[in-house]
Amino acid sequence: MEQYDVAVIGGGVVGCAIARELTQYRLKVALLEKEADVCRGTSGKNSAVVHTGFNVKTGSLKARLNVAGARMFEGLCAELDVPFKRVGKLVTALTEAEVPELHKLKATGDANGVPSLEIVDGATVKKMEPNVGGVAALSVPTAAITSPFHLTIALAEVAVANGADVLLQAEVTAISGKEGSFRITTRRGAIGSKLVINSAGLYSDHVARLAGVRRYKVYPCRGEYFIIDSAKGGLIKHMVYPVPPKGGPGLGVHLTPTIDGNILIGPSAEYVRRKDDVATTRAVARKLLKEAQEILPAISPRDVIAAYAGIRAKTTPSSVGGFGEFIIEEVPECPGMLHLVGIESPGLTAAPAIALDVAQWVGRHLSLVPNGHFTSKRNGAVTFRDLPPEKQAELVAQDPDYGHIVCRCETVTRKELKAAIENPLGARSLNSIKYRARATMGRCQGGFCGPRVVDMLVNEYHVPLTEISLKGPSSSLFAGEVKDLTCTPQR
Repeated sequence: MEQYDVAVIGGGVVGCAIARELTQYRLKVALLEKEADVCRGTSGKNSAVVHTGFNVKTGSLKARLNVAGARMFEGLCAELDVPFKRVGKLVTALTEAEVPELHKLKATGDANGVPSLEIVDGATVKKMEPNVGGVAALSVPTAAITSPFHLTIALAEVAVANGADVLLQAEVTAISGKEGSFRITTRRGAIGSKLVINSAGLYSDHVARLAGVRRYKVYPCRGEYFIIDSAKGGLIKHMVYPVPPKGGPGLGVHLTPTIDGNILIGPSAEYVRRKDDVATTRAVARKLLKEAQEILPAISPRDVIAAYAGIRAKTTPSSVGGFGEFIIEEVPECPGMLHLVGIESPGLTAAPAIALDVAQWVGRHLSLVPNGHFTSKRNGAVTFRDLPPEKQAELVAQDPDYGHIVCRCETVTRKELKAAIENPLGARSLNSIKYRARATMGRCQGGFCGPRVVDMLVNEYHVPLTEISLKGPSSSLFAGEVKDLTCTPQR
């Protein structure tokens, strides 16, 4: 049985940030993820926003970690070669009755240390965003966007480069033992660890129960989104939010430009029974479009190219609503195990700050000796379509695979797909390639490039077609061959 100093359960952005942070020290670290790749839960299905902290309760742990994480984010993305863009945010009041709420949000932001907040009038809103309505807005110039897929994957890759083991398809089924000698049983076998960090997101209450801790309850709250075609991406420059609904479980349906040029509409907020219920529904789709058009009338149903849903890990039931506090604690029932529960929005933003706090907790249990070989920097994948023509020509001359466009919607080359297929984590599904290289994310949603990517997976991995999956072993794309079209020469 392999022995570790620290086992981190959960391969979302927080778990991967923790694993990377701990590899700065001479610790043997394992990251356990139940899916076939990292970033498969809430971390990969959100608004991709780096929140500033103007709407988080002053004095709370969540506020401290939100503001601290936001300050760290740009530097972290630069180190990891991950996209980051400070586009700013407008929280718009559609009526005069909503304007007092803007002043309340500004007061909270000022108290939390959020810089450069300003209330602007309707004329200024129109100047900043000609296609957006509103009588006034809270301007948040330091708000930013990123790519949650690239960030989470990059954190995991840097952790691996610095000696961590990332164990995929390693769902935890039992936890026994005590501080210094935990035994963690997974579907891939058992490992031992001195300390355990429960960063399992939606399933953090379940993982806690495996260790005999029964004090937590996570309530799944679904958020549905639309993705608007990148051809309409120029309709807005900033993130555009409504005034948040009072007591609601979400921030309201907002419009968010993405790193890749699309616009996100959403999310909704409805409590659901199952933690894996990521269905998109007709009723919510209508609601999303209606509320989005109140802010941005220029969008239409024809602009929508895809829909998806993510699940928030809430600690407040539907009868209470609102937002609970982040829970980060070690409890008497299980010394040596740290629980991270209810890490919903702004969890993405707070992730690097949470990782620092967790490292300090580890330091109270184990000696933190700096890893003299730690490498913080990472060279991300080349994005061919974003390069100037002369650089593209240079790359094609170096490697003809850069001249072979496989995904036409997103201009993804064969070389980029090869790099994604050869990823350091060994993730091998179609979605793993999608989140690394954007193939199948365009308007045709894989209608053109999907079969070509599958063909590359078959040839690169030397496996039969039936072993190619969408997102892991339980999602095979092909049951078998219908016809064998191999021609046999006649004599």
